[in-house]
Amino acid sequence: MARIMGVEIPDGKKSKISLRYIYGIGSARAMFILSSTGIDPDKKIKELSGEELSKIAAAIQSNFKVEGALKQEIAGNIRELSSIGTYRGYRHKVGLPVRGQRTSCNARTRKGPKKTVGVLRKKVKERISGSDKKG
Repeated sequence: MARIMGVEIPDGKKSKISLRYIYGIGSARAMFILSSTGIDPDKKIKELSGEELSKIAAAIQSNFKVEGALKQEIAGNIRELSSIGTYRGYRHKVGLPVRGQRTSCNARTRKGPKKTVGVLRKKVKERISGSDKKG
């Protein structure tokens, strides 16, 4: 396994696919990096020389923010939105969809699993009623 920008890249896949394992690099950026370094996108990572891998790493370093730096920037942007009191910042803070999606019956990914309210199971009811009789 090759290591670029601190990320293990799979050897058996084509370089245009393998570069997408780095956070912040999608298919368009992967193709841009490979074309700017002059490397064939269909060449597998295990077929690349050490020099070509270092060219890729240098191209990524000079052109893009990836991994930790990108995550820090995104977190900082969200922190700034909430500190200046914007609606988007509030939605981030509360854990609801930020971009105007409906929430009455959807948004389960953002809100998490359903929390049932007001329904007691039979065993719990017995336990509660049993404690009332004793006391």
